[in-house]
Amino acid sequence: MSYKTILTVLTEEKLGDLTLEHGYALAEAQGAHLDVLCIGVDRTPGGYFRNGSNTMMVQQALSQAAETAEELATHARAWLHDASIAWAVETGSAPLPDVARNVAGRARFADLVVLPKPYGKDHGIELVPVIEGALFEGLTPVMVVPDDTTPMVAPERVVLAWNGSAECLRAVRASLPVLAAAKTVHVVLVDPPGGPAAMTTDGLLARYLARHAIKVEIDVLAKRGRRVSDILLEHGREVGAEMIVMGAYGHSRFREAILGGATRNMLEQAEVPVLMAH
Repeated sequence: MSYKTILTVLTEEKLGDLTLEHGYALAEAQGAHLDVLCIGVDRTPGGYFRNGSNTMMVQQALSQAAETAEELATHARAWLHDASIAWAVETGSAPLPDVARNVAGRARFADLVVLPKPYGKDHGIELVPVIEGALFEGLTPVMVVPDDTTPMVAPERVVLAWNGSAECLRAVRASLPVLAAAKTVHVVLVDPPGGPAAMTTDGLLARYLARHAIKVEIDVLAKRGRRVSDILLEHGREVGAEMIVMGAYGHSRFREAILGGATRNMLEQAEVPVLMAH
């Protein structure tokens, strides 16, 4: 099993090289096709145009977004000019409220989406709806890569967060190409219901992974009032994990996906790539 179509989304040039580097490295390792979606975002507040502005101003903002998309595409094509993989660059433009919908429409036809962290200095506000669009509307797994990290295509140690939920199970299946290449996968359970003796489903998970020739260690950790994301990050550092796999949680509010607490905290603090599925 391997990824055959990997998508990355560019919304600003300063983060473009980061996602291109990670997407390219993974596509090369997996023998996959790399698709690059360059979106020009109209960040004008929605109410601005409704309060007396004219059609010309609206058109000017949309034209600027389209121009930005073309500039991003020119940069991406130049970056990939001598690439040894199959690739394609597409453009699009959208007002900020429509970014998630645009990304979702493209992400649905990819095996994995590679994106930068949505939080950090000089990170645009559109990065959150980009991730939400891929995860919650596109229902496509996403690998989020922190700033200043080298591409990680075959991590030797992976932390897999497990609580028996559907989100976790989807993350497991979505990450099989990565897990199969690892030397050890640490399945982490935080205060499992009934204690370690009641981990029936976790035994099934270990057997499922073993049949994919994945070496598993089950680590049961106590919460002790701490946030789950903090526990996972700390344990990842202790075992030398180079990637974290987890389910992505959120809820719908006015048709917008809102990242849940554990998911948001992880994306804010992660120091290694995080592969998520919803």
